[in-house]
Amino acid sequence: MPHHYTNLNDLAATYDHIYLSPHLDDAALSCGGSIARFVASGQPVLVVTICAGSPPAESAFSPFAQQLHRQWDLPPAEAVRLRIQEDVEALEILGADCYLLDQLDAIYRMSDAYVDDATLFGTVAPDDPLAESLRERISALAAHYPTAIFYAPLGIGQHVDHQVAHDVAAEFVRRGLSMAFYEDVPYATVADALERRLAQVGGAEIFLPSVTDIDATLARKISAVESYRSQISTLFGDGERMARSVTAYAEGLRPESGRYGERIWMKR
Repeated sequence: MPHHYTNLNDLAATYDHIYLSPHLDDAALSCGGSIARFVASGQPVLVVTICAGSPPAESAFSPFAQQLHRQWDLPPAEAVRLRIQEDVEALEILGADCYLLDQLDAIYRMSDAYVDDATLFGTVAPDDPLAESLRERISALAAHYPTAIFYAPLGIGQHVDHQVAHDVAAEFVRRGLSMAFYEDVPYATVADALERRLAQVGGAEIFLPSVTDIDATLARKISAVESYRSQISTLFGDGERMARSVTAYAEGLRPESGRYGERIWMKR
């Protein structure tokens, strides 16, 4: 049975695949079919959720954070805890262990810098501390699991937490770590969003794309995404539209064998 951890030293001895998920839903949304496929074939998977920290109990939430809490229909003081429950449920469906880091989501971490959608999906604040902390965490994981393949967001959509995760992961590619970049769903479903992001990070020609057949695990992915009850309305509108969107996107990728896929990009 999958486990969830908060301490590096408690993790299992071996993982073949390690997914860096900026938030409590990104790995399942973007890579749930591949995760379930790896697990089914006996390859252990760890999802590392970066921004899973809870703000101090006495925190005064910004107007933007309060707006999001209302959209999610979550009580502010319980929002992170309840989202963690959703994530644990989703990853149990996929069969992956999860490791929750204590970094704060951008809306809690720098509430004076990320004040609305424009800033949350804009330029990373120059004094944002997330990158430095994430470098330390990835270094520790790489030391523990030197043969694992790591996966990080490509950064489609420009969410600042996704940008930081991508940029730090790219540093580790230059150090020789085996790192692939996944397409951030649902942002990747927007027309031309992938092409714009690839142009920003050096052009498609510097990557080698690979599509994984998820025909056998698409239904499990959709079931896992359904666990994120607080996020469905914001990201898709409702569960039916989510299932249609996830299915249509997977069908559009068309693996060499099979009907549905998920795509990763590796530096050449």
